[in-house]
Amino acid sequence: MANMPVSEMRLPPHLAHLLAARRLDTAKDVLSLPEVELMAILDAGLPTARAAVALVSEAACPPCQTALTLLEERVRLGGGGRLATTLCGLDEALGGGIPMGKLTEVVGPSGIGKTQFCLKLALLAALPEYYGGLDGRVVYIDTEFKFSSRRMIEIGQKSFPQIFRQGLAQKMAGRILVTRPTSLADFTKSLEEMKVTLLQHDVKLLIVDSMAALMSLENEKATAGFRQHPLRWTLSFLKSIAEFSRVPVVVTNQVRSQSNDDGYHFSFEVDKKDGNKCAERFDSHLVAALGIQWAHAVTVRLVFESHSGHRFIKVAKSPMSPAVAFPFVVESSGITLLRDESIDVTGPEITSIRCQGQNVLAR
Repeated sequence: MANMPVSEMRLPPHLAHLLAARRLDTAKDVLSLPEVELMAILDAGLPTARAAVALVSEAACPPCQTALTLLEERVRLGGGGRLATTLCGLDEALGGGIPMGKLTEVVGPSGIGKTQFCLKLALLAALPEYYGGLDGRVVYIDTEFKFSSRRMIEIGQKSFPQIFRQGLAQKMAGRILVTRPTSLADFTKSLEEMKVTLLQHDVKLLIVDSMAALMSLENEKATAGFRQHPLRWTLSFLKSIAEFSRVPVVVTNQVRSQSNDDGYHFSFEVDKKDGNKCAERFDSHLVAALGIQWAHAVTVRLVFESHSGHRFIKVAKSPMSPAVAFPFVVESSGITLLRDESIDVTGPEITSIRCQGQNVLAR
């Protein structure tokens, strides 16, 4: 529980105030410091530093559980506590769907279908339980202004006609709260205010579409030495929200050019360039944005890519599944798999991102 906020540990008031004043916000912030450095930051003696470490360790350390206890909890939650995507092959590979209490990343080039996937997930989380949903509220953070109520209703009408014929469309739409921060500061403020909202208002899903757009704006303002700090804080906070609210947190990520001499970095910026040469050069060196630290922190990574005349959802990282891929199309009802049987992915293909007919990293 490294990301457990200090404010939720029920520490002695004087220690809680001291840690907050020194901006030691999580268990990791406190426990990763040597005693001497912690003494200097707290401006206190060795007994105080050791007491802080002991109390934070006790509060953050998860209780031991047996394999049987974990299995019983999974049975109790049903499907291991997951949000089913209704894409049968993908759900089977993920052990039932998008895991609750974890960070799931959806990465791919612009226009590949990431937002379509998120819109369907939002509907499924708001759907009544007797139709397979979570019957809860959804917080949808739309940083690229791509959320479309009209498209979401169209997906709902085609996917769940029996519900929309009953006049439940307005009720379901009212369960989806959309916020549109225009800066990382606005986004951070929204997250801090949201933690109470998630716990008190039966929120069953948090979507951030997309994180890369906010970070690209932040990086334009920051120097290289300070670019990773906002990302570290945001990543830590998102993980803590997922862990303690026990909701699925789905974050979309863009792809960027790996080449250092490109004048643009993210896939959504290709539209600003003229000519086919720019697009071809961009597609030849695609990697996921936000870097290796982000990639290691997410529990599940779903790569949306296109090659061989088809689009694919690739399970590139999951504790429940080997790397597999599923061809899909985007229809009026949203994303539909062309087949539920998975395609095995091996070697460099696991981490590569393919687009427009070529394997862009394996070559």
